[in-house]
Amino acid sequence: MKTHSGAKKRLFVTGTGKIRHFRSGHGHKLEHKGHARRRRLRQDTIINKVCAKEIRTLIPYKK
Repeated sequence: MKTHSGAKKRLFVTGTGKIRHFRSGHGHKLEHKGHARRRRLRQDTIINKVCAKEIRTLIPYKK
């Protein structure tokens, strides 16, 4: 089974097996966003269990 190329570049697996990703909206057009919002967008987040089950089919070999 092939790994989804876009998914392998954007998703990371933690040591406990959870899937992390970076939040969208922090690439450009940041001048009208507030400091708190930009700081929040810098942080990555954990994908919930329901979505993680589907995403694991895209990255089957990433441990």
